[in-house]
Amino acid sequence: MNKEKVAYLVDSGSNVPKEYVEQGNMNVIPLKIIYKDEEFIDNVNITAQDVYDRLQDEIPTTSLPSGEVISEIFKKMQDEGFKKVICVTISSGLSGTNNMVRVISENFSDMDILTIDSKNIGIGSGLIAVQAYKYVEAGLDWNTIKTKLEEDVSRSKIFFHVPTLEYLQKGGRIGLVASILGNMLNLKPIITCNEDGVYDTVAKIRGNKKSVQKAIDLAVDFAGNAKNYNLAIAYGGKTALAQVEEIRSVLKEKLPLAEAIFEGEVSPALGVHTGPGLIGIGIIITDS
Repeated sequence: MNKEKVAYLVDSGSNVPKEYVEQGNMNVIPLKIIYKDEEFIDNVNITAQDVYDRLQDEIPTTSLPSGEVISEIFKKMQDEGFKKVICVTISSGLSGTNNMVRVISENFSDMDILTIDSKNIGIGSGLIAVQAYKYVEAGLDWNTIKTKLEEDVSRSKIFFHVPTLEYLQKGGRIGLVASILGNMLNLKPIITCNEDGVYDTVAKIRGNKKSVQKAIDLAVDFAGNAKNYNLAIAYGGKTALAQVEEIRSVLKEKLPLAEAIFEGEVSPALGVHTGPGLIGIGIIITDS
């Protein structure tokens, strides 16, 4: 039960597990997928597979929704009687969503609005939103929730395996030289977000299978001696989905104390920049 009558606002790039969006009545800010002749709303009228199927013809761009869209969501929460709002967004180092939410929230001074810059992307950000919901349902006081969520930013991580550097390079996410060299040597990068919330290559492994295993190993290292944590497997497209069952089995063996292992496809907006075949291993340490 929602003790404090807290509303939630997340962006579609955070890939919050569907069950938490629904049971938490979370409001989702939809990012946009823009082609030359048309545009779509992230995860509303386009899927990640749709994006992949069209990549040979056109690589779209992504953008924020208008400020008016975000204002309307805040107004809706206000009209529903909410006095407290928790906003969790993908990293401000990768998107302007967080800053836009902060600026617009100043127009709703009658609500206590907490905006968390996850310094992360995809389910790495979504796991923080899950924790926000759990803290409220556990009846924690507002100040404690604020403190714990700020701590959770450094306690969550996602490690992405991508089978090609092509889309990251075309989207300006990594340098051209690194892209050419990596593709020539069949090196598969493991990408995470650093402490500033920007993409950082933490490893380059030859071959897809070894690269996925390295992403798992990095999550294990991140867990360290923690006794409580949640895990997530993010995938991009049909080929990646086929690997999920085996990855889940390995995670259960290597990280047996996981309270939950969430699974889900990355948002179309993230798929634009990474291409098909992505595997992401997310983890958040939940020790109290």
